[in-house]
Amino acid sequence: MRWHFPTTVKRFLAFLLAFSITVFIFLFRDRLAGYERYGYLGVFLVNLLGSGTVILPVPALLVVYLGGGVWNPLVVGLVGGLASALGELTGYLLGYSGQGLIENQALYTRMEGWMRRNGFLTILILSIIPNPVFDVAGMAAGALRFPLRLFFLSALIGKSVKMIALAYAGFYSLAFMERFIR
Repeated sequence: MRWHFPTTVKRFLAFLLAFSITVFIFLFRDRLAGYERYGYLGVFLVNLLGSGTVILPVPALLVVYLGGGVWNPLVVGLVGGLASALGELTGYLLGYSGQGLIENQALYTRMEGWMRRNGFLTILILSIIPNPVFDVAGMAAGALRFPLRLFFLSALIGKSVKMIALAYAGFYSLAFMERFIR
């Protein structure tokens, strides 16, 4: 006989995980700020933490931009995209755990409608465009029980496109500036 977690237990555990990640980042934010000096690992960690925080700002996009000027921009973009997509799972988990926290807000209602009509495309487009509403879309996806694998895949594609473009912008702008400095 297979035992299943009740829905309330699943929601509580999802909320606890998302909340714990945010608290961890808040408590150790000073220590985490120096990870960009660790190359690709630094890019990964800063982007994972930057996307994993629903409330706290982390300079993840700046690290990808600068990293693209120093290291291979394609690898920087892919690493940043993967980490960012993984970090966005916290928003999904928050939505899964407590849809009642956000469902009465106008923006959430709009995102919920978009997710119902075409969830994959909504997540894909919103993950490509740098914007603060992606967390709300992630919460809506979790609350609507949008399949996690499709959420992650669309976020991975979109975040990777954005991060690769940003890393190449850093690469070419650094090369452009070097011509004027020499």
